Amino acid sequence: MASHGDVKHSYHLVNPSPWPLVASLSLFVLAIGAVVAMKGLTEADTGLLSKGNPILLGLGFAGIIGTMIGWWGDVVKEGRQGHHTEVVDIHLRYGMILFIASEVMFFVAWFWAYFEMAIFHEARADWIIMGDPEAMKAWAHWPPPNVETFDPFHLPLMNTLILLLSGTTVTWAHHALQKGDRAGARLGLILTILLGCLFTYVQFGIEYPEAGFAFGNVGDETKANLYGSAFFMATGFHGAHVIIGTIFLSVCLIRLLAGHFTPQKHFGFEAAAWYWHFVDVVWLFLFAFVYVVPALAMAG
Repeated sequence: MASHGDVKHSYHLVNPSPWPLVASLSLFVLAIGAVVAMKGLTEADTGLLSKGNPILLGLGFAGIIGTMIGWWGDVVKEGRQGHHTEVVDIHLRYGMILFIASEVMFFVAWFWAYFEMAIFHEARADWIIMGDPEAMKAWAHWPPPNVETFDPFHLPLMNTLILLLSGTTVTWAHHALQKGDRAGARLGLILTILLGCLFTYVQFGIEYPEAGFAFGNVGDETKANLYGSAFFMATGFHGAHVIIGTIFLSVCLIRLLAGHFTPQKHFGFEAAAWYWHFVDVVWLFLFAFVYVVPALAMAG
């Protein structure tokens, strides 16, 4: 049955699409390219699979970017052609809610790993350290000795205020769009995108280079790695989500400038706002438990 034929229901049967296959192949090439860039797959100093060769990594990224443009473009075209009926719109909302729920569980995993070591570090040291008395002594506290945690009320607090402010600007943009104030929506979106870029710069450009526990601490390099891994996995993946959300909002800004959104129909923007608020809430938990609590524990 052709998806573009006459139908007697409110669902949208999409045309065959190459994008799922292209996305899968691109992700595979991206993963292999990342391994090659970091470790290499051959002993040779040169070649496509030699360590540091960026070609496969670049091809993977190009494929993903092309998929994003093509797939999102198809969805936008379907919506503007009237295929996104009320039933389809409801299911798009369900899909976004389930996607955010899966992202919540993704971060639950990183919080779980962090809390496992923060709360039960002494018990877990029995099978992690394998009975080394000196190492066991080092694991008597969390964070481990010689780990100098960040002052949570310096750069982390600044980034918290930046994200909270961005949450207000994206809400402003949403409400402005609902009332037909396109200029207000445009300004609110621009401010949100700029604040997202500022957050990314503060975290990756200023904060991370100052992290003494990035690859172990001076004076006791073997004791800080697990704390550093837990810290960078949790905050780094959040930072990646901020970048993704910034791209999401940038696409919405382009669509707004192109006149795609109306006060009655703008789910693409609404989904981006949901995602951005999710990123905000996750950061509040990270700020409290990854920055503030360890600093207080070290001070105590």
